[in-house]
Amino acid sequence: MKKILLFPILFTFYFLLSPVFAQTAYIPNYGSNTVSVINVSNNTVFATIAVGGSPRCVSVSSDGFTVYVTNTGDNTVSVINTVTNSVSSTIQLGNTPCGIIVSPDGSKVYVSGSDTLYVINTSINKVSAKIPIDTWPVGVSISPDGSKVYVAYSDTNTISVINTVTNTVTDSITIGEWPYGLSMSPDGSKLYVTNGDSTVSIINTATNTLSDTIAVGYFPAGISVSPDGSKVYSANYYGNTVSVINTATNTVTATITGFSGPIGISVSPDGSKVYVANSDINTVSVINTATNTVTATIAVGSNPVSFGNFILITLLCQIFTVFQQVHPLFLAPTVHN
Repeated sequence: MKKILLFPILFTFYFLLSPVFAQTAYIPNYGSNTVSVINVSNNTVFATIAVGGSPRCVSVSSDGFTVYVTNTGDNTVSVINTVTNSVSSTIQLGNTPCGIIVSPDGSKVYVSGSDTLYVINTSINKVSAKIPIDTWPVGVSISPDGSKVYVAYSDTNTISVINTVTNTVTDSITIGEWPYGLSMSPDGSKLYVTNGDSTVSIINTATNTLSDTIAVGYFPAGISVSPDGSKVYSANYYGNTVSVINTATNTVTATITGFSGPIGISVSPDGSKVYVANSDINTVSVINTATNTVTATIAVGSNPVSFGNFILITLLCQIFTVFQQVHPLFLAPTVHN
């Protein structure tokens, strides 16, 4: 009898298809109507995808096979196939689509536009519902169980809570001035909101109430919670900084400098890096979360806004990681000749 080592086979298969199956960042470039695709493992752009006019916001599916981008210039959503890195579908919406989020199960995509929240059925890539909401909606977030969607309104200083079963607004929460970006804690207990008055609001999602307000840099836009929920990163657009918030104490523990017009921000799935889109200088900065320092700068397209969650880890990469944790050599069971 003999043992078969699966590692050489999987290793070869994985790296032949890399960087398709690596952790990947998709950066919508508002000024060049493209999406830059970054291999997170080596911080290089390996593909550029043409999308609709003035792409602004982005959301990746949890299985890693699809990326959705809102195009404010032509009122569409581009659907990107991450295996081929090409646009597989274009969905027509109403005026000014902005914030976007994919449901945890991948069955729906929610897009804020004008005075409507569009619900897209991802199996057919068509709008399946239109929910009336307030005007000037910006960021969108969703609870981990997919039961509630949250929408920020920059002109009314409120957050709407939407029941995804009935597609109706069930509550409204008053927060800071000019709320913009939203990011949910991994357990769904807290919603973090950037406000144009240089604060971050914390919403208790069990009671739909404002539980705390934290002073950050000047005019924060994008916001992202770390995978373990211990930190929140706020991209301060006019301050050209990133604030690091300790969620246990709700205090800013570090302020990172060296950015220019930072808007989009996302934490890598392993929590070791933060990627920041610098809309003024056409780059993406990479932050080492252990040292809170910028360790790399990546050139991308023109005016990268990249508002939303833009880093994904593909299904095969997830399987590879799990196998590695279970057994570093991927040792298969014993077989007989």
